[in-house]
Parts: sequence; structure tokens; C-alpha cells
Amino acid sequence: MRLNDLDERIVHALAEDARRSYADIGALIGLSAPAVKRRVDRLRAEGAITGFTVRVDPAALGWETEGFIEIYCSRNTSPQAIKRGLARYPEVASASTVTGEADAVVQVFAADMRHFEQVLERIAGEPYIERTKSVLVLSPLLRRYSSGAPPA
Repeated sequence: MRLNDLDERIVHALAEDARRSYADIGALIGLSAPAVKRRVDRLRAEGAITGFTVRVDPAALGWETEGFIEIYCSRNTSPQAIKRGLARYPEVASASTVTGEADAVVQVFAADMRHFEQVLERIAGEPYIERTKSVLVLSPLLRRYSSGAPPA
């Protein structure tokens, strides 16, 4: 499904603030509140909008350290096996298969350096992982929570 311009503008408005009212979104994009609601309901029914959530600063939960781990797996390791293995770690915020030498990149939040090191050691110890390479985040510069640039 490809979003049209109005649907895309609605999605971007909701991505900025999912608690924004339909009337507010309608005023922003030139539709009535009921028309916005109908479009949001349709986008949910079609699977374009998969849910609504809250974004919490990881530091507020005690997760002061962020890093990325490249994982290099043994041959014939499926993405599903990687996903199953990583899903057991509450510190893993996201994981994606990637192009290049690494098989996947994992985003990890930890309480401190020692905690990050422990998580890294546990992940590296998974039977399907041959080696890892990690980097720590010094300062997050930009985070977007919707896909694509907002419409002009």
C-alpha cells in the first residue's frame, strides 16, 4: 500500500504526537476531524498504521549507555534464529539484518559501561555468533520516529 499525500501528512502528524486530536490534525492539513478519523481508521485496518506508542527517554529508565553491536554469524544462520536469540535480551532495542560483512546490527541500551560489556559478552556467547564488533554512542544527534521526511 502506498500512502497518498493527505494520508502521509496524517501519519507524520501522528508520529510527532500520537495524542494529537483529529481536529488538530484536520486543521493542520485541511480536513474535518471526522474525515481524519475515517482515514486513520482505514490506515489502521490496512496495516499502514500498526499501533500507537509512547517514546520514553532510555535515561529515565536508568539506561545511560547506548551502543551498536555488529554480529557475524556462522554459515546458514537464519534471520529467525538471530531474532529468537536476541529477543531474550531486554537491553536490545532493535536488531536488523544488514548488507556488508556483518550479518546483523543490534542496538543496545545498558545502565553503564560494565552492564553494556556484560550484554556484549552474553550476546557474543550465543552459539550461532562467531564474532562481534561494537561501538558506543557518545551523543545521539538525530532520531526520527516516522519513515521519510515530513511533507513540506
